[in-house]
Amino acid sequence: MNIAITRAADGLPRRAFTVEDVRRMIDVGILGEDERFELIEGDFVMMSPSGYAHDLIKNALNIAIVRALPEGVRMGVEMTVQFDDSTLVVPDLAVYERASLLRSDANFSHIRSGELLLAIEVAASSLGYDKGIKARLYARRGVRELWVIDANKRIAWVHTGPTDTGWASIVERGPNDPLTTPALPDFSIRLGDID
Repeated sequence: MNIAITRAADGLPRRAFTVEDVRRMIDVGILGEDERFELIEGDFVMMSPSGYAHDLIKNALNIAIVRALPEGVRMGVEMTVQFDDSTLVVPDLAVYERASLLRSDANFSHIRSGELLLAIEVAASSLGYDKGIKARLYARRGVRELWVIDANKRIAWVHTGPTDTGWASIVERGPNDPLTTPALPDFSIRLGDID
Protein backbone atom coordinates (compact mmCIF):
# COMPACT_ATOMS: atom_id res chain seq x y z
CA MET A 1 0.00 0.00 0.00
CA ASN A 2 1.50 3.34 -1.03
CA ILE A 3 1.01 5.71 1.94
CA ALA A 4 0.93 9.50 1.61
CA ILE A 5 1.98 11.45 4.67
CA THR A 6 0.89 15.04 5.32
CA ARG A 7 1.25 17.37 8.30
CA ALA A 8 -1.58 17.95 10.73
CA ALA A 9 -2.29 21.46 12.02
CA ASP A 10 -0.02 20.90 15.02
CA GLY A 11 2.85 19.81 12.76
CA LEU A 12 2.69 16.12 13.62
CA PRO A 13 2.64 13.64 10.75
CA ARG A 14 -0.64 11.98 9.89
CA ARG A 15 -1.56 9.33 7.39
CA ALA A 16 -3.60 10.50 4.40
CA PHE A 17 -5.77 7.68 3.03
CA THR A 18 -6.97 7.22 -0.53
CA VAL A 19 -10.18 5.80 -1.90
CA GLU A 20 -8.17 2.74 -3.02
CA ASP A 21 -6.99 2.26 0.59
CA VAL A 22 -10.61 2.33 1.71
CA ARG A 23 -11.62 -0.21 -0.94
CA ARG A 24 -8.82 -2.58 0.15
CA MET A 25 -9.79 -2.18 3.84
CA ILE A 26 -13.37 -3.09 2.97
CA ASP A 27 -12.30 -6.04 0.81
CA VAL A 28 -10.17 -7.58 3.60
CA GLY A 29 -12.67 -6.86 6.38
CA ILE A 30 -10.89 -4.06 8.24
CA LEU A 31 -13.85 -1.79 7.47
CA GLY A 32 -17.40 -3.06 7.16
CA GLU A 33 -19.57 -2.09 4.18
CA ASP A 34 -22.10 -0.64 6.65
CA GLU A 35 -19.69 1.45 8.74
CA ARG A 36 -20.61 5.13 8.82
CA PHE A 37 -17.67 7.29 7.78
CA GLU A 38 -16.58 9.72 5.10
CA LEU A 39 -13.15 10.25 3.62
CA ILE A 40 -12.53 13.98 3.42
CA GLU A 41 -9.39 14.81 1.47
CA GLY A 42 -7.57 11.82 2.96
CA ASP A 43 -8.96 12.00 6.52
CA PHE A 44 -11.50 9.57 7.98
CA VAL A 45 -14.47 11.34 9.55
CA MET A 46 -16.59 9.00 11.64
CA MET A 47 -20.32 9.66 11.44
CA SER A 48 -22.60 9.17 14.42
CA PRO A 49 -25.82 7.16 14.13
CA SER A 50 -28.87 9.14 13.10
CA GLY A 51 -31.64 9.92 15.57
CA TYR A 52 -35.39 10.33 15.36
CA ALA A 53 -35.52 13.94 14.06
CA HIS A 54 -32.90 13.19 11.41
CA ASP A 55 -34.71 10.08 10.19
CA LEU A 56 -38.13 11.78 10.20
CA ILE A 57 -36.92 14.64 7.97
CA LYS A 58 -34.80 12.44 5.69
CA ASN A 59 -37.59 9.91 5.16
CA ALA A 60 -40.20 12.58 4.38
CA LEU A 61 -37.86 14.28 1.90
CA ASN A 62 -37.11 10.91 0.33
CA ILE A 63 -40.79 10.20 -0.35
CA ALA A 64 -41.54 13.72 -1.61
CA ILE A 65 -38.52 13.84 -3.92
CA VAL A 66 -39.16 10.41 -5.42
CA ARG A 67 -42.70 11.52 -6.29
CA ALA A 68 -41.33 14.62 -8.07
CA LEU A 69 -38.44 13.08 -10.01
CA PRO A 70 -38.56 14.03 -13.70
CA GLU A 71 -37.68 11.50 -16.39
CA GLY A 72 -33.99 10.64 -16.40
CA VAL A 73 -33.30 12.02 -12.91
CA ARG A 74 -32.51 9.71 -9.99
CA MET A 75 -32.06 10.00 -6.25
CA GLY A 76 -29.64 8.16 -3.99
CA VAL A 77 -30.22 7.70 -0.27
CA GLU A 78 -27.04 7.67 1.83
CA MET A 79 -25.16 6.95 -1.37
CA THR A 80 -21.35 6.88 -1.15
CA VAL A 81 -20.07 9.31 -3.77
CA GLN A 82 -16.41 9.39 -4.78
CA PHE A 83 -15.37 12.89 -5.84
CA ASP A 84 -11.67 12.14 -6.35
CA ASP A 85 -8.90 9.81 -5.14
CA SER A 86 -9.03 11.17 -1.57
CA THR A 87 -12.71 12.01 -1.02
CA LEU A 88 -15.80 9.90 -0.36
CA VAL A 89 -18.94 11.64 0.90
CA VAL A 90 -22.29 10.18 1.92
CA PRO A 91 -25.03 12.80 1.48
CA ASP A 92 -28.33 11.87 3.07
CA LEU A 93 -29.97 12.41 -0.32
CA ALA A 94 -28.39 13.03 -3.73
CA VAL A 95 -30.29 14.01 -6.89
CA TYR A 96 -28.51 13.49 -10.21
CA GLU A 97 -29.15 12.74 -13.86
CA ARG A 98 -28.99 8.98 -14.46
CA ALA A 99 -26.41 9.41 -17.23
CA SER A 100 -24.07 11.16 -14.75
CA LEU A 101 -23.64 8.17 -12.45
CA LEU A 102 -20.47 6.21 -13.14
CA ARG A 103 -18.58 3.40 -11.40
CA SER A 104 -15.18 4.53 -10.13
CA ASP A 105 -12.07 2.38 -10.45
CA ALA A 106 -12.45 1.65 -6.71
CA ASN A 107 -16.04 0.44 -7.30
CA PHE A 108 -17.78 3.43 -5.69
CA SER A 109 -20.38 5.70 -7.25
CA HIS A 110 -18.84 8.65 -9.07
CA ILE A 111 -20.70 11.67 -10.37
CA ARG A 112 -18.66 13.98 -12.57
CA SER A 113 -17.87 17.44 -11.27
CA GLY A 114 -20.79 19.81 -11.85
CA GLU A 115 -23.31 17.02 -12.45
CA LEU A 116 -24.62 16.40 -8.93
CA LEU A 117 -27.83 18.46 -9.11
CA LEU A 118 -28.74 18.53 -5.41
CA ALA A 119 -27.09 17.20 -2.26
CA ILE A 120 -29.05 17.22 0.98
CA GLU A 121 -27.44 16.92 4.39
CA VAL A 122 -29.84 16.47 7.30
CA ALA A 123 -28.03 17.29 10.54
CA ALA A 124 -28.76 16.98 14.20
CA SER A 125 -25.30 16.64 15.76
CA SER A 126 -23.15 17.36 12.68
CA LEU A 127 -24.51 20.80 11.73
CA GLY A 128 -21.16 22.61 12.03
CA TYR A 129 -19.38 19.99 9.91
CA ASP A 130 -22.11 20.01 7.23
CA LYS A 131 -22.29 23.83 7.04
CA GLY A 132 -18.50 24.20 7.17
CA ILE A 133 -15.92 21.89 5.66
CA LYS A 134 -18.45 19.68 3.88
CA ALA A 135 -20.32 22.62 2.29
CA ARG A 136 -17.02 24.05 1.01
CA LEU A 137 -16.08 20.62 -0.35
CA TYR A 138 -19.40 20.32 -2.23
CA ALA A 139 -18.86 23.80 -3.70
CA ARG A 140 -15.34 22.98 -4.89
CA ARG A 141 -16.71 19.83 -6.56
CA GLY A 142 -19.32 21.85 -8.48
CA VAL A 143 -22.44 20.47 -6.79
CA ARG A 144 -25.16 22.69 -8.22
CA GLU A 145 -27.20 23.04 -5.03
CA LEU A 146 -26.76 21.99 -1.40
CA TRP A 147 -29.34 21.95 1.36
CA VAL A 148 -28.11 21.68 4.94
CA ILE A 149 -31.08 21.05 7.21
CA ASP A 150 -31.17 21.39 10.99
CA ALA A 151 -33.44 18.44 11.80
CA ASN A 152 -34.27 19.73 15.29
CA LYS A 153 -35.17 23.32 14.39
CA ARG A 154 -36.37 22.52 10.85
CA ILE A 155 -34.29 25.26 9.31
CA ALA A 156 -32.61 24.80 5.93
CA TRP A 157 -29.67 26.63 4.44
CA VAL A 158 -29.95 26.55 0.65
CA HIS A 159 -26.54 26.89 -1.04
CA THR A 160 -26.36 27.84 -4.72
CA GLY A 161 -23.68 29.16 -7.08
CA PRO A 162 -20.73 26.90 -6.24
CA THR A 163 -17.24 28.40 -6.53
CA ASP A 164 -13.73 27.17 -5.70
CA THR A 165 -13.92 28.94 -2.34
CA GLY A 166 -17.54 28.44 -1.28
CA TRP A 167 -21.02 29.43 -2.38
CA ALA A 168 -22.22 32.59 -4.10
CA SER A 169 -25.50 32.43 -2.19
CA ILE A 170 -26.64 30.86 1.08
CA VAL A 171 -30.28 31.51 1.97
CA GLU A 172 -31.83 30.47 5.27
CA ARG A 173 -35.32 28.98 4.98
CA GLY A 174 -37.50 28.60 8.07
CA PRO A 175 -39.91 25.77 8.93
CA ASN A 176 -42.82 27.46 7.09
CA ASP A 177 -40.86 28.56 4.01
CA PRO A 178 -41.25 26.32 0.95
CA LEU A 179 -38.17 24.48 -0.24
CA THR A 180 -37.94 24.25 -4.02
CA THR A 181 -35.17 23.46 -6.48
CA PRO A 182 -34.62 23.81 -10.23
CA ALA A 183 -33.58 20.12 -10.24
CA LEU A 184 -37.19 19.12 -9.41
CA PRO A 185 -39.62 21.51 -11.11
CA ASP A 186 -42.73 19.96 -9.47
CA PHE A 187 -41.26 19.75 -5.95
CA SER A 188 -42.12 21.91 -2.94
CA ILE A 189 -42.08 21.05 0.76
CA ARG A 190 -42.22 22.90 4.07
CA LEU A 191 -40.12 21.34 6.82
CA GLY A 192 -42.66 22.50 9.39
CA ASP A 193 -45.35 20.34 7.72
CA ILE A 194 -43.40 17.10 8.27
CA ASP A 195 -44.80 14.96 11.07
